[in-house]
Amino acid sequence: MGLLTAVAWTVAALAGVYLLSLWLAGGGLRRAKVTRFPAAVVFAHPALAVTALVCYAAGLATGSRVLAWAAFAGLAAAALLGFAMFTRWLGGGRHQMAGRGFPVLAVTLHGLAGVTAFTLVFLTASAARVF
Repeated sequence: MGLLTAVAWTVAALAGVYLLSLWLAGGGLRRAKVTRFPAAVVFAHPALAVTALVCYAAGLATGSRVLAWAAFAGLAAAALLGFAMFTRWLGGGRHQMAGRGFPVLAVTLHGLAGVTAFTLVFLTASAARVF
């Protein structure tokens, strides 16, 4: 299950890096005060996910149930921020990136891979036996 989680997390991360680069190229930082994607939210989302990944890897290496649940908690917070950005992205309108929005395929891939990783981290944390 660890390998499958790593693959899902990698796919989510790659799609996320692509979306972040599009946001930055579209002037995301310059428009941070008027955009539907505030810079703090955009950067907190991957920061939480990376922190959760470090906890997950450490939890797998040590067998620590605490680290496994810390990874799940970090990923849950990242998922909530991601869901907030997704719902704002659905709104579209004047807040779309340079009038064209994000690519639907990249957003879908990022979301599905993220949900898969989230579910697998929960299952791993639930199955952890060592404290």
